[in-house]
Amino acid sequence: MKDIIRDRLNKMEDLEQRSMLKNLMTGVFLNLVEYQETLNKQIEQRVFDEVENQEGKYDIHITLIDREDYDPIHEFLRPMLVSDLDNQTLNISGVAELVRNGGELPLFSMFLEMDTRLIWELILSERVFKGTMITNAGTYPLYFKLQQNLSYLHEIEKLYQSFMLNGMNWRTINLPYLYKFVNCVLIGGDGEPAKHEEVKEIVVLLEEYEVYKRSGVIPLWNLERINQRNTGFPMPAIDRINFEHTLSLRHEGIEHGYLVDASEADVRYILRSEDRLVIVTSCNESGEWGLVKIIKPSMTNLTHFPYPVFTNRRKEQFAVRLAENKGQIIRSKAEILRIVNSLESAEGIELVEIQIHDSMKKGTEFGNTSSLTYPLNPFVSDGIRTDHGKPIMKLGFKLEAKDRGRFPEFLEVDVLSFIVAEIQRCFPDYRCEGEYL
Repeated sequence: MKDIIRDRLNKMEDLEQRSMLKNLMTGVFLNLVEYQETLNKQIEQRVFDEVENQEGKYDIHITLIDREDYDPIHEFLRPMLVSDLDNQTLNISGVAELVRNGGELPLFSMFLEMDTRLIWELILSERVFKGTMITNAGTYPLYFKLQQNLSYLHEIEKLYQSFMLNGMNWRTINLPYLYKFVNCVLIGGDGEPAKHEEVKEIVVLLEEYEVYKRSGVIPLWNLERINQRNTGFPMPAIDRINFEHTLSLRHEGIEHGYLVDASEADVRYILRSEDRLVIVTSCNESGEWGLVKIIKPSMTNLTHFPYPVFTNRRKEQFAVRLAENKGQIIRSKAEILRIVNSLESAEGIELVEIQIHDSMKKGTEFGNTSSLTYPLNPFVSDGIRTDHGKPIMKLGFKLEAKDRGRFPEFLEVDVLSFIVAEIQRCFPDYRCEGEYL
């Protein structure tokens, strides 16, 4: 409305009339317009707040950093594995025994800035790479092969189990880096170092893949495992069989998300409020409970990472909140578009094509090996459906040229896999596969 008034005023050639109309509008009409706009915003906010957004407290953020550059007092990011911060020491007797008797010994992990599919092909080829162990007495040739590092993926699966225990909706985690970590496995060597020798360095040469190798890089996420003792004594539950253990969240901060980290046998169910958790359990004694604290992001001007921070956060929209609250999926193209457009990480990636294919084509399985994307929730199963016989949903995406610089090229397929995995989670009757057109 203000733009319309401004446009009409600018088109009046009579300056005296323009001045009179401007004074009239400023004194009366604009105040009425602003009052109406304020009321409209209050009504909009009231409707928006009726759909509670608990999901926003459970957004996961992931990035990478060099081990030496990690800030232990960072605002919200923590190492996925605390052991990544430890100085790794090599037991030279273990190396000597393997060189003497044979076998395999994982020594350390590294990050490869490559397409994930190429990394898998390299691992499956079981190619042998040369290396060198440098000690205070000399050098010894070693031989290595690469093996996928599953330790970080196991952490994701543990987090999924915590979500299920707490009755929270699981959303795919955007983890484009984690499938690119590999273990360097010692498989042999020439010469046997003495026990008194001190290992100074072990170097692995990946030949043509050397330019993609990044050592000393560790993943960070906004998750921290803490312990907290229940406040007061356990109180009898309403069923008069179990007991309620109350955990106050005010000391840790009510703006964060919390999950109870316990076994399924220990917990009957969990009640949530803004500032506390109530754990209903058969245990009648006070004690400490493990919690998974999902820290709310807090960026400062000093925050800088060599790799982009990825998140599974959704855009703050009423339709997104309503869909998450109702938990009902409409089987339509519009619903798929809504899912894609709701993801922050899908900015600049446009869904342009959807095709449905039979899973069996001329007696052979179709689509399984031709997929550019890969599944991110292999541990999620409903126990009813199997992949065999499912129709193939081929999703064609377009990455805008102006948005290609938002993340490195070697992560393009991994980000697409996250988007497809979210669609797959909502459409379990199909096997979803994505590609760039």
